[in-house]
Amino acid sequence: MPLTQLLQTLPSPQTATDKGGYDYDLVIVGGGIIGLTLASALKDSGLKILLVEAKVASAAVAKGQAYAIHMLSALIYQGIGIWDKMLPQIAKYHHVRLSDADYSEVVEFNTADLGTPELGYVAEHQALLQPLQEFVRDCTNVTYLCPAEVVKTEYQQDIVAIDIKVAEHTRTVRSKLLVAADGARSPIRQGAGIKTHGWKYWQSCIVAFVKPEKPHNNTAYEKFWTSGPFAILPLPGNRCRIVWTAPHEEAKALCELGDEQFLTELSRRFGNHMGKLELLGDRFIFPVQLMQSDRYVLPRLALIGDAAHNCHPVGGQGLNLGIRDAAALAQVIQTANAKGKDIGNIQILKRYERWRQRENLTILGFTDLLDRMFSNNFLPLLLVRRLGLWIMRRVPLLKIYTLKLMIGLKGQTPELAKR
Repeated sequence: MPLTQLLQTLPSPQTATDKGGYDYDLVIVGGGIIGLTLASALKDSGLKILLVEAKVASAAVAKGQAYAIHMLSALIYQGIGIWDKMLPQIAKYHHVRLSDADYSEVVEFNTADLGTPELGYVAEHQALLQPLQEFVRDCTNVTYLCPAEVVKTEYQQDIVAIDIKVAEHTRTVRSKLLVAADGARSPIRQGAGIKTHGWKYWQSCIVAFVKPEKPHNNTAYEKFWTSGPFAILPLPGNRCRIVWTAPHEEAKALCELGDEQFLTELSRRFGNHMGKLELLGDRFIFPVQLMQSDRYVLPRLALIGDAAHNCHPVGGQGLNLGIRDAAALAQVIQTANAKGKDIGNIQILKRYERWRQRENLTILGFTDLLDRMFSNNFLPLLLVRRLGLWIMRRVPLLKIYTLKLMIGLKGQTPELAKR
């Protein structure tokens, strides 16, 4: 729908203030993967939804990032009915190899451990975002406003009034519920006064695409070095995504190297099992942090994805936690709406918070423990972690439990994932 037509459908400030009722049942701020996932999950809910995204759609799709997609996330997208559109652009991995620097005991997870055809998937940003954008545009109950910006929110007893700026024009809409899916620096969260706790790590992550000389054999690697974790994720076209964690100054120095020097250093971490490496495109660097919001909900407000939490990238948990948030919130509000209850009521929203805040905290703690345990040379910890790897190789129940925890199969499963 053209922006001019969309503007006509939005009420003017005077109309929104004077009339009773709601313009929308739900307004989602943030049209990234998580916001789009929530809108998609509510396609058959009967709820009238407005999705507001600040970036133009083409710019959002062009983001150069890739993610590990866990089994539970795949089941959620399958339940929504969009997974088949994503799958052709996504790589499957059948093996995961976990190792500690040069220690000989390597823990290998295989499909036989779960009895599934694959252990997980790896997707580039556009492989997820573009199908979600197209899916939402076909949802008759969703108005997709992009680009647009929320400039003001006012929480009242029965509604939240939201001022939205589109093409230099501002309009106000009224909604039962506002959902913040607007990222780690969420203006919506900050405007609501919700505090966060956590810390910035001493590390940064370097991410890049490479093409190895030999096949990657659909294997994902998590290699722990004393400077930080190093992950290799397989992608279609025999490409790999590397996620290299190192102390800030070391990471910065690595990024400033020429391509040949960088590849030399990369090969030392990567190993020679795939032959010579070719660097594809630019390298990017970003700092690492852990963050948990004190609250995920207030009356008329819910936080999902990075607006609610951030974790260390070890194990590729971040995006997957957000996908589970979206599925959980969709289930809670859809159930409440079907019973004629107010979806913005704090008691309803608390059900989502109790579900997701506790589970997310478990994963945040687990990833933090992994990073601290492995990113040091302290002899007692060195002995403990290597003993742990030795035991994990020999105790199948422990190995399978760890695998299920990391791919989301421990905890409450959303109904979407059971379809």
